[in-house]
Amino acid sequence: MPSKYLLLLFFSLFCVSAHGRFITARPSPTDLVSDGISAVKNPPYLLLKPQFSAEESCEQTYGFLPCTTTALGNLFLIIVYGYFMYLAATYLSNGSELLLEILGPGIVGGLFLPILGALPDAMLILVSGLSGTTEVAQSQVSVGMGLLAGSTVMLLTVIWGSCVVVGRSDLRDSVAVDGRLTKGFSLTGTGISTDIWTCYAARIMAISVIPFIIVQLPQLLNSTSGRHLAVLIALIVSLSMLVAYCLYQVFQPWIQRRRLAYAKHKHVISGILKHLKMSALGKLLNDDGEPNTEVIRKLFATIDENGDGGLSPSELKAFIIGIRFEEIDLDKDDAVTKVMADFDTSRDSLVQEDEFVRGISKWIIEAKQTGGAHLESNAGTFKFIDHFHQQTKREHDLLGSEEQSDEVVEGVENPKKITIKAVLMLLLGTIIAAAFADPLVDAVDNFSDATSIPSFFISFIALPLATNSSEAVSAIIFASRKNKRTSSLTFSELYGAVTMNNVLCLSVFLALVFVRGLTWDFSSEVLVILIVCLVMGAFASFRTTFPLWTCSVAYILYPFSLALVYVLDYVFGWS
Repeated sequence: MPSKYLLLLFFSLFCVSAHGRFITARPSPTDLVSDGISAVKNPPYLLLKPQFSAEESCEQTYGFLPCTTTALGNLFLIIVYGYFMYLAATYLSNGSELLLEILGPGIVGGLFLPILGALPDAMLILVSGLSGTTEVAQSQVSVGMGLLAGSTVMLLTVIWGSCVVVGRSDLRDSVAVDGRLTKGFSLTGTGISTDIWTCYAARIMAISVIPFIIVQLPQLLNSTSGRHLAVLIALIVSLSMLVAYCLYQVFQPWIQRRRLAYAKHKHVISGILKHLKMSALGKLLNDDGEPNTEVIRKLFATIDENGDGGLSPSELKAFIIGIRFEEIDLDKDDAVTKVMADFDTSRDSLVQEDEFVRGISKWIIEAKQTGGAHLESNAGTFKFIDHFHQQTKREHDLLGSEEQSDEVVEGVENPKKITIKAVLMLLLGTIIAAAFADPLVDAVDNFSDATSIPSFFISFIALPLATNSSEAVSAIIFASRKNKRTSSLTFSELYGAVTMNNVLCLSVFLALVFVRGLTWDFSSEVLVILIVCLVMGAFASFRTTFPLWTCSVAYILYPFSLALVYVLDYVFGWS
């Protein structure tokens, strides 16, 4: 396996001590040899921080993991430890998918798995503020903030834009056509479409930045006395939002089923009314705008095949089948049950003529209120039925297809074996993340000391590649299937991952700051998170179709975010 050879190289390079002779700017202690540089005072190239120093030493993590004070050595350590964090994230992701396949959404999919997905980031943030004295923790905690900001920005910019590019298909009437791509890289003719639940996920993501605003208020007000209290309040709010988000995830499958069932019922209503309008039985409304009961009674007579004055479930089912609802996958028996529930007020399993008239009249009034009354000059009738039908169809399309939402998913072979495999993968991923989070933070901190590059930028750029790379690859592959359902799931997971960063990872960070008495000094970083989350959240909250040109917005935000932090922190000294 590649990891085995990587480990062999890793320990062979760094577990053996080596010594060397270094040329310095100091005069030689003897006059035996003169190399000509003793007379040079502070040569320019020696003003740089040396990469090697015989006097400097490093502390081995856990007392045995190798460490180094050189820039190249720490870069190698970051790559190796980052690879282990990538393995941890991969095991957690794969184990989560297996467990979700067995147990489905609900408590496991909504509560347990989102937390596991954010576990590598949370581990790195936790160890960045736990080690050493308060001063050491204060210097290392910037690694955690860099990871938090970098993960959020990368998910919403580079990965988001890449998913739009690989998941694009032809747009027809501002909606992506599943699996069809004939227009190449047309900026306005290709794109992706999602369902309404993805918009809700984007709105939740935008709301989740509230704790950042709370903790930043004392800096905005130039107050130093209220900073500790603001951290505590933000921590409480963040934990409350974490609980609320998990509960929403638990109940979302149930909510989604109810919404979809209601949308299908409205589709039955609009289909029956449209059939009534097109059957040439007469105008649906009188001159005063009220339902025309005579036309409704004629429809009743056409449905009542045996002429007994009551509509049985079988007669209603035959009528619904005759309408041919080809636009949706309709359960005819369920549709009949709901129509009977609407009409049969006497509960005698028959719909009498008066009950039918009252039920249809109620539907007409509802359609008139929802679709709007638009006068047709040619026939003097109203075309609100067509508006109601189109609006109902669009609502059903936005809700997406009905997914398997039961707590136990049927039809999985060897569920016990898959469950054991999933649990072992989750356990292994957790152990790896816990074991290598601390040495990775130390390597980043040592690399920062060796190169004078702020640790924030190293963690902002490099660490998200380790902790989110498996999720990024999975999202891009999933989006490449080029259909609405997979696009909706892909972007919902991206928004959900950012939400977990904003509530779970931030909760861990705030708890460290509060318990250890650290200083909250991350104004520019918070500003970047707010800008990216609010811009992309607003962008995705009120639209379900994203043409290809929208990926440019995401791609521009990434370098803008990095440049903004640099300018504010290291040019203007803003904190």
